[in-house]
Amino acid sequence: MIIAPGKQVHRSRVTNGTALLANVDGRSTWARRMRDLMELHISDLGGDAAVSAAERSIVRRVATLTVELERMEERFANDGEADAEALDLYSRTSGNLRRLLEAIGLRRRPRDVTPDLRDYIDARPAA
Repeated sequence: MIIAPGKQVHRSRVTNGTALLANVDGRSTWARRMRDLMELHISDLGGDAAVSAAERSIVRRVATLTVELERMEERFANDGEADAEALDLYSRTSGNLRRLLEAIGLRRRPRDVTPDLRDYIDARPAA
């Protein structure tokens, strides 16, 4: 006899995907940007069905750090400079972001810079 798993009950709105964060208005600029970034990264990983709970957790942290780094960049641009302490925090946060992205599969994609033979011949000056 096979017993089907019971229906999931008493799950949080965050777990169900109906809220980004508990007790936070999901319509704020910050929340909308975070949600957009999460969707982009999850798409890069193969979509909702292909992403594990652990990867989803990392994507969430990636989105949070990205939004905060963007806010810092905005302050730097508006102030016309960054003080040493803010720049240090920015640098450390960027490093942590890179490590999280590597954990979910950030990789360098080499670009082919070999010229096409036809393009090379066409670009030569006429003799």
